[in-house]
Amino acid sequence: MKFSRADVKQALSDGLLSFPITDFDTEGRFDGESYRQRLEWFISHDISAIFVAGGTGEFFNLSLDEFREVVRVAVETVDGKLPVIASAGLSVESGKAFARVAEEAGADGILLMPPYLTECPQEGLVEYARQICGSTELNVIYYNRGNGVLDAFSVQKLVAQCPNLVGLKDGKGDIQALNKIVKTVGDRLAYVGGVPTAEIFAEAYLAIGVNTYSSAVFNFVPEMAVKFYKELRKGNSEVVKQITNDFFIPFVDLRDRKKGYAVSLVKAGAEIIGRPAGSVRAPLVMPNSEERHQLETLVETAKQL
Repeated sequence: MKFSRADVKQALSDGLLSFPITDFDTEGRFDGESYRQRLEWFISHDISAIFVAGGTGEFFNLSLDEFREVVRVAVETVDGKLPVIASAGLSVESGKAFARVAEEAGADGILLMPPYLTECPQEGLVEYARQICGSTELNVIYYNRGNGVLDAFSVQKLVAQCPNLVGLKDGKGDIQALNKIVKTVGDRLAYVGGVPTAEIFAEAYLAIGVNTYSSAVFNFVPEMAVKFYKELRKGNSEVVKQITNDFFIPFVDLRDRKKGYAVSLVKAGAEIIGRPAGSVRAPLVMPNSEERHQLETLVETAKQL
């Protein structure tokens, strides 16, 4: 871990956050060299932190050994230039194991994913997160998504018990609920927008004090992604409106055609720009030829924005 708690919290609070896809070869195995080149390209841009093996990076489809190698390559490649945040979750014991591997590999934090499958009461979610936070020295960002959504009262309880909890990432898009958490918990945490294609929520996030978000499209249109973030922060509503109308709305329409396309389209986009990372793993599927053609058109559009 090369960055302090304060450093990581600051990186999460201001600046564009990047979430690289995970590279697989033609046999579907992790491709470390391709991944290394991808990360070198990522950190050449203006970003504040890098989240590896996250949702866009198919954390849910990686074995623990693969995860270990992903984090090792990332820490070695980024080499202290930015905080490297890995992931953990699934169950308490799995979460502890992933956190331990991330810590041993030199990551600066973990994004704590929701528990696997089961419906969860609030007190159970707090205990799930508390136990995993308590098992590691790493900084923890809680991913408020799926069956792991905490309310404001539960976030307060967790904050009181876990000094290494530094952030909350919203994956639900309920602005009222998120605003209640922000106003209740205050600046004890950094807040990150994290619904799929978070840019479509960016203005609403900013209005309640959530200054940054995770950008998946950075994987294939990084210049436009950085421009959108910078113009958003400047308050340049005309540019934000144009990029939203010309790129993000049609991209979201395409994404919503099939479950899992928030990841699959990003992998297809990376291939379109000449930085292929292989196919997604089952249960996800790649877009068909017509959808790929539409994505190619959007990539060309992004170059003009």
